[in-house]
Amino acid sequence: MSALKQTVLHSTHLAAHARMVDFGGWDMPVNYGSQIEEHHAVRGDAGMFDVSHMRVVDITGDKTRDFLRYLLANNVDKLQISGKALYSCMLRPEGGVIDDLIVYYFSEDFFRLVVNAGTADKDIEWLNEQNAVGEFGLNINPRPDFALIAVQGPNARAKVWAAFPFTQAPSEQLKPFNAARIEHEHGEWMVARTGYTGEDGFEIAVPATIAATVWQQLAEQGVRPAGLGARDTLRLEAGMNLYGQDMDETVNPLNSGLAWTVDLQSERDFIGKTALSHGATAQLVGLILQDKGILRSHQTVKTAHGEGETTSGTFSPTMQQSIAFARLPLGVTIGDTVQVIIRDKALNAKVVKMPFVRNGKIIAV
Repeated sequence: MSALKQTVLHSTHLAAHARMVDFGGWDMPVNYGSQIEEHHAVRGDAGMFDVSHMRVVDITGDKTRDFLRYLLANNVDKLQISGKALYSCMLRPEGGVIDDLIVYYFSEDFFRLVVNAGTADKDIEWLNEQNAVGEFGLNINPRPDFALIAVQGPNARAKVWAAFPFTQAPSEQLKPFNAARIEHEHGEWMVARTGYTGEDGFEIAVPATIAATVWQQLAEQGVRPAGLGARDTLRLEAGMNLYGQDMDETVNPLNSGLAWTVDLQSERDFIGKTALSHGATAQLVGLILQDKGILRSHQTVKTAHGEGETTSGTFSPTMQQSIAFARLPLGVTIGDTVQVIIRDKALNAKVVKMPFVRNGKIIAV
């Protein structure tokens, strides 16, 4: 059995007495004491996550846009202003999701991807393969020299600026899903107004050599370290998919609540487009449990239109209710009551539109 991989902040987590777990082959902090307190810190103030296990991949060359236009289900032609970002899935020809990722546009010959940790090696292999097959002649350059820290919450941006005043002017006017590259004495930073919590904030790429110092300076501004546990409850409340649970290579984005990330309207061809032309055969919806119990992944859901199953589930700290994503037959509608089988009991759950929580406010009832 191979040893778990470690981020550059691993010793920092150990020094903070984090409880560490195996996450896709990485030794990562699940919490630093109280997962619930970490969750509430992000909803009410500011918290930070080590996401350095995710991979930055720079793509450069004259045909970069053409390559990504063919590679991704979403259309990079939407990216015309330097720093603009786009969320997309990268698909197999059969329509299954290789990965979901964010692509940043900086210039016609330079785009940047941020891909998931568990799929990074597979993603890079796929990128290189498609680059070669299509004879695009691009440079595919993974960037392990970057560490990634997500600072999230209503006070996150202000605390980043307090810790690092040089970031304020370049990032203050950024709209959501935009990023700024900043040259600093230790190397390039990228400050992106993106996140995975349903709160405002930044995801920051910094030189790995100074990641521990950056983490410490954020902590000194009152940004609370948060682990994978809070990250999961936050993203679930925010209605954000997790690769490997809510979609994977066996499920297409139309059946995963991700139709909004697929451009089928333009004449542009992309890998997997033909497979998606038949439309969705299921839908991903939110559930709020009406009876006493806890929703988890892979629970059977019985509906008037056939069976489905939960893909992610948790107890929501913000709502104080059990919530889940469920892949259900197309005939099920918002407001319906369905039955989730938990320990051989059929418990009632209400079908709701996601997200459950956004910007600290409960919006699904």
